[in-house]
Amino acid sequence: MSSGPLTGLEVLDLTTMISGGFATVMMADFGAEVVSVEHPEHGDPVRNWEPTDGETSVWWKNLGRNKRHVTLDLSTADGQAIVQALAEDVDIVVENFRPGTLERWDLGPSALRENNEELIVIRISGFGQDGPYSERPGFGTIAEGMSTFVAINGFPDSRPLLPPVPIADLSAGLFATISGMYAIYERDVTGSNQGQVIDVSLYEPLFRLMIGDAEAYDTLGHVPEKTGNVSPNAAPRNLYRTATGYISLSASTQRIFENVMSAIDREDLIDDERFATNEARVENREELDAIIEEWTRARDRDEVLEIMREHDGIVGPIYDIEQAFEDDHFQERDNLVSVSDDDLGEVHTQGAVPKFSRTPGSIDRLGGDHGEHTDEVYRDRLDISEDELQRLRDDGII
Repeated sequence: MSSGPLTGLEVLDLTTMISGGFATVMMADFGAEVVSVEHPEHGDPVRNWEPTDGETSVWWKNLGRNKRHVTLDLSTADGQAIVQALAEDVDIVVENFRPGTLERWDLGPSALRENNEELIVIRISGFGQDGPYSERPGFGTIAEGMSTFVAINGFPDSRPLLPPVPIADLSAGLFATISGMYAIYERDVTGSNQGQVIDVSLYEPLFRLMIGDAEAYDTLGHVPEKTGNVSPNAAPRNLYRTATGYISLSASTQRIFENVMSAIDREDLIDDERFATNEARVENREELDAIIEEWTRARDRDEVLEIMREHDGIVGPIYDIEQAFEDDHFQERDNLVSVSDDDLGEVHTQGAVPKFSRTPGSIDRLGGDHGEHTDEVYRDRLDISEDELQRLRDDGII
């Protein structure tokens, strides 16, 4: 396993779907020992998500990587006793059940921490553990809508657009990971030797990322609107068509704007009153974008990128995943690493990021089979006998 910075950290993952699984895989990528608990009958729904190779979800292979997979029915007395026993020897428990569910099973934070005061319990839910919406079920799609993100996502003349990736779930997972590290630091470095309960909702992390919007509304009455690919704060900033595809360009400073004008041989526009300042460029962005795109459309993508870079313009290609695989920079930085998998064979997966100089993360294995490590974990951690394991299996507990 990894010798990453979280080596020695023990995590019990009681989650399903994206948010909790992403939180714990971020820990696992950097050395944490994560035991992922799934229902014995149906497992995590992500195991069935497309695309698949006919049997195996590639989503699961990514989300379940570097973890050990056990099965357990938490709604049973035996299952609850096993969770309690596992929780006695871990640092973090992560759960994303609807608020009140674990309490009904006598597995709330107070019960889990009864024999482990140092335990940190991270609770992920749609709307948080309190407040008027706390009992509502919630998925990332709802959180994205309420976070104010969807309201500004899209072009001015289009309906609001949902993101094509589950960014509310993923951002909640990241915030859960970060908060767990905060709590570990407080427990171990400040000397409290006490765990605590962390409440992460799906909508709040994404709402927090809408920087400046609260202050702008409260002081100026400003409600952000959809702007498509342009920025309300800087110009030029857009996607520009070339003869062979699109490029992205951002000129958020005066110097970079001047470099771009030099690249397209339009230094005369640097002192043009329509474009002389960023404020003027924002006001006249459509004219400026048309001038830039007239130049880019006459050239293929690689030529545009080369000329812009020669003039220190800040530009980049628009990649799909196939093009990312072909990029030498992605290869050099191990953004894609090869892992041997029993189901998929030799397969590439995203590498561990960010990069650590002494204790880097690593991808040792992809998501495993349903219940693959059940006997091993229960036998080694809880000293459960083979006869008892068989009894639990016969009773549908594991």
